[in-house]
Amino acid sequence: MIIAIDGPAASGKGTLGKRLAHHYHFRHLDTGVIYRAVAKALLDAGADPADEALAVAAALELDPEKFGHPALKTQTVGEVASVVSAFPRVREALLTFQRQFAAEPPGAVLDGRDIGTVICPDADVKIFVVADPVVRARRRTLEARSRGEDADEAVVLADILKRDERDRNRSIAPLKAAADAHVLDNSNLDIEAGLKAAIAIVEAVKAAR
Repeated sequence: MIIAIDGPAASGKGTLGKRLAHHYHFRHLDTGVIYRAVAKALLDAGADPADEALAVAAALELDPEKFGHPALKTQTVGEVASVVSAFPRVREALLTFQRQFAAEPPGAVLDGRDIGTVICPDADVKIFVVADPVVRARRRTLEARSRGEDADEAVVLADILKRDERDRNRSIAPLKAAADAHVLDNSNLDIEAGLKAAIAIVEAVKAAR
């Protein structure tokens, strides 16, 4: 079984996907980490994030062992990741990796912004997670501060709105819900309630088959 989790509610999605995968004993991939890894590689090399050729080269040389690096969660890396993720050739370079991950048994949960529409359009369950941008900014700010970062909630909110707008309007794999996706609004849900809601969606889909 493949479960696709998409949507603009970036903060908390990775946690939801990880816990949902744990519940079903599936493998988990936060695909945003892949683009963040490309972004970090460019930043580490002092390269121009707007250089698509360099971004493609970084994408082809990714080391999955480094996906857990704490620097990947920083706001700076996230901003650059949003830029490189809009490059068609970068997305193409990473497409095969994601699909191979999804296809391996016993099952997988992938979360990102184009899983149900592009990466795994035939996913068994598609969940589109949304939340009020102000709530998302508050959550992300608290998360950043818990890591010792000096995060400004207004700046974080501005970044969220800018990224959402850019992702919705990019020509390749725009941010949108798949036609058969189940919308989950977690504006007023903590992670436990969000997990229960996601499990309910998965079980309802399974019961209908």
